[in-house]
Amino acid sequence: MSELIRDYLELVWNQVRTDLADRFLAEDLIQHNPNLPDGRKALADFVDGFRGQFPDAHFEIRRLAAQDDLVFVHSLFTTHPGHRGVAVVDVFRIADGLIAEHWDLREDVPETTVSGNEIV
Repeated sequence: MSELIRDYLELVWNQVRTDLADRFLAEDLIQHNPNLPDGRKALADFVDGFRGQFPDAHFEIRRLAAQDDLVFVHSLFTTHPGHRGVAVVDVFRIADGLIAEHWDLREDVPETTVSGNEIV
């Protein structure tokens, strides 16, 4: 399952291979991101449009873990070189070898933290 998610983020998001979406996403994908509709096609269309605006956008996976049918990913997402980035936590539910459901949370990476520790 972890390999599925690693390949999905690399191919579909980083390399904009939305033509491979059916390899990773259930047709009736359930989306919990408040800005996205359900469905494989809707997500592929979103990625294409987003990457049209931000051609250098990139997910860098920092942590990945799986439990039962869930995969959790903690990533640094940047939209262009020099961008401090956004810390993203994605949760994917896998069913029948495909991503069936998705949740995500995000927070802009601050210049500093009180603890001195990075957030991603």
